[in-house]
Amino acid sequence: MIDLSGVFIPAVTPFLPETGGIDLPAMQENLRRWTQFPIQGIVLAGTTGEAVLLDEDERLDLVRASREVLPPEILLTVGTGLESTRATLRLTRAVAEAGAEAVLVQPPAYYKGAMTPEALREHYLTLADSSPIPVIVYQAPLRMSTLDFPTGLVAELSNHENIVGIKDSRGKLDLMGELVEQCQDGFQVLVGSGALLYPALEIGCVGGIVAVGNMAPGPSGELFQAFKAGRSSEAGRLQQQLGPIHNEIVGAIGVPGVKASLDLLSYHGGDPRPPIRPLPGQGREQVREILVRNGLLDG
Repeated sequence: MIDLSGVFIPAVTPFLPETGGIDLPAMQENLRRWTQFPIQGIVLAGTTGEAVLLDEDERLDLVRASREVLPPEILLTVGTGLESTRATLRLTRAVAEAGAEAVLVQPPAYYKGAMTPEALREHYLTLADSSPIPVIVYQAPLRMSTLDFPTGLVAELSNHENIVGIKDSRGKLDLMGELVEQCQDGFQVLVGSGALLYPALEIGCVGGIVAVGNMAPGPSGELFQAFKAGRSSEAGRLQQQLGPIHNEIVGAIGVPGVKASLDLLSYHGGDPRPPIRPLPGQGREQVREILVRNGLLDG
């Protein structure tokens, strides 16, 4: 069993402007800064990390470079969801060998009509049976090209000892509440929206994998600590700070907005990988104003 309680940062992937390859030293510098704050773990190759634009060997390079600098108490999770069961299992085994401690697996969705609950059940059970490290199901945001998991299917999967949790990025507390109530005891539900971190903890989620943590690792981790210590007014105040940042940057702009924010905060963000376009100058000014208004950047 692996303890997912706390806040995970789904890390951006910095790219070299000259070649378009991954800037591994920049990634390591970001990791060193993030892990000075009270976070539980790092997720590589998630949605915010532009996973679908990464080659498989690039994911392995990210794992090895991250493992070099991460403290042992910081959990390292890697996105390995690909379109075939065979490829997902191959990548899962490879990242485990490279140093990952868990995998976050989005569903295959290109042949969406064929992805019946039976097909998805077999996909995840086959993976869990053979994966050397724990599997976390990824309910990706529905605005992406993805599937909406029935609660009953997730409840079935929660019975497998190697399927330890789910990241739910649908942004609906009632659906997360269903997962908490209907899944096996010990199955860990993680919220995927920084706008809902505090209320999700209140209904029984164990933590969150929240993109706002890239920009606000301190407030994100401190919110979890305040909640666990029963300091509800402090947790509520931190949620009021994080909510607008999530809604106006992560939700409204996406990866280009998160990366532009990191540049402004002296992290390494850089441009997204094409075909995603970088944020234009006017958009960057908008992001700057949001960061200033919510206390992350001096005016």
